Amino acid sequence: MRYRIDRRSGMTAYMQIVQQTKQAMRLGLLAPGDRLPTARQVVGMTAINPNTVHKAYRELEHEGLVESRRGAGTFVVRSLSRPETVGDSTLRAGLLQWLQQARAAGVDRDDVTALFTDLIEEYDALPREVSRPIPPDTNAMQQNSMEETE
Repeated sequence: MRYRIDRRSGMTAYMQIVQQTKQAMRLGLLAPGDRLPTARQVVGMTAINPNTVHKAYRELEHEGLVESRRGAGTFVVRSLSRPETVGDSTLRAGLLQWLQQARAAGVDRDDVTALFTDLIEEYDALPREVSRPIPPDTNAMQQNSMEETE
């Protein structure tokens, strides 16, 4: 596990550690039983204060995701990963293909992030009881596959 602290992000360093740890857990990079880097190792990677690392690890422990074992380190005790988000899942492959298309179209990382964040917010704002619309290209693909099976 390698942490990256972006001092320009506006987010505190300890919250960046918490979020990066959770992201690694969601992606299956950290699993129950895995040991987190020591505070000294994180300080070496990031040049932040050891107390900041301890604060982040305490937050993760408070959330029931890790446990500190005196003299042994801090260990992951709960998984956040789902089959849809790890390894070579269909969902992950689809997102990778979309990112490749975006890169080929000249869309940079910040634009991808902005677009994706906007779409998530738009999607989350829809009422739960309302059927989520299927993008037009998906409708065409579904129609074509239905015609092929007839």
